[in-house]
Amino acid sequence: MNDQSSDQLLSSRYPSRSLHWQLRTQRLEFHRTPALMAIVNVTPDSFSDGGNFLEPSQAVDHALQLVEQGAAILDIGGESTRPYSEPVTEAEELRRVIPVIEQLAQQTRVPISIDTSKAKVAAEAIAAGAEIINDVTGLEADDYMMQVAAETKAGICAMHMQGNPQTMQDNPAYQNVVQDIYGYLEARLKALLAAELTASVFV
Repeated sequence: MNDQSSDQLLSSRYPSRSLHWQLRTQRLEFHRTPALMAIVNVTPDSFSDGGNFLEPSQAVDHALQLVEQGAAILDIGGESTRPYSEPVTEAEELRRVIPVIEQLAQQTRVPISIDTSKAKVAAEAIAAGAEIINDVTGLEADDYMMQVAAETKAGICAMHMQGNPQTMQDNPAYQNVVQDIYGYLEARLKALLAAELTASVFV
């Protein structure tokens, strides 16, 4: 496919428009092509890269490599949410993610996302340089998460999960899976907008 054909294909699939997402201190522009969120799990048990980047220096080097490969967001997680994973303490999650976020914030301008459902972890990650809170519970697991998000003006990535990592695979029940998930995400988006938060909602 030549360059002209590629441009025509992009134009047909992605209309010529520019959207943006206002984060805590940065503004993420969305053009015609998708923006990639790169995942760096600082955990021993995540389903994809668990155990590969436990040391902060390893995680930072890997994240910077992902930036070179085109990542538009770096998502740092310190607690696995794979099916049947065990939760970790707040202190352990902080120990895993904060050194990585602090170093990355000094070495790249790519926005950093903290993957957590704990308000204290989110708050300290943002203080260390994170721009986005990525919460698999849609900001419902911790009563203080919405307050942290509102006070810090972080961008919000709200996700859907039925149950929790220990139960979500056992017997998920939907009347209509597409409509049910859409309805949940729509309700969470309205709640976030009512709290004057800027959100991106994902399944």
